[in-house]
Amino acid sequence: MSGEGSLTLDRGLALLQAVADAAGSSTTVTELADVVGTSRAAVYRLLVPLVERGLVWRDGSHVRLGAGVLRLAEQMLPRVRAAARPVLRGLADATGATAHLSMAEGDQVHVVAVAEPSWTTFHVAYRLGSRHPASRGAVGKALALRPKGRGWAAASGDPQPGIHGVATPVRGVVGIRAALGVVSLTPLDNALVGAQVQEAASALAASLRG
Repeated sequence: MSGEGSLTLDRGLALLQAVADAAGSSTTVTELADVVGTSRAAVYRLLVPLVERGLVWRDGSHVRLGAGVLRLAEQMLPRVRAAARPVLRGLADATGATAHLSMAEGDQVHVVAVAEPSWTTFHVAYRLGSRHPASRGAVGKALALRPKGRGWAAASGDPQPGIHGVATPVRGVVGIRAALGVVSLTPLDNALVGAQVQEAASALAASLRG
């Protein structure tokens, strides 16, 4: 591949990553240009093949992930689960709370991997495959976090009464919009657990990129 072609590919991947990392359901061409470090005109050119392959969807200047990314995510799911198991196990035992990895699918989040702590008497039984609205709970708050700023989010009594949760987005993995978190029957030290959850999410992201 020529140097110019390699640069275009790199910028295209950076653009796709920026769309994946954007808070909420969409971002703008201007915001993408700032993140990628290029012009708005260049962003529009880079979006063309991504739109054609269904990886992103564009409505004027607004851009969000497309259905093609969900198909890629489904194909990656066995690898994601395999990489998540040891990370979630370590997090669950470190925090004494049930750890989970949840992936966004449209306006829902889907729990794709769970680990329960091995030493506690009581803990949350979080069913694999559970779904809830992407706007709810610590996971919903985590998915809405901007790349700069506090890296974790907490919620109590949402999406279920009596449950306390802390979650952080999994960043830097193209094609995946997900959050890693813990849920507990008792209140958590949010700052301490937030740092632990962030460390676990970084380890998972590194494993998936490797």
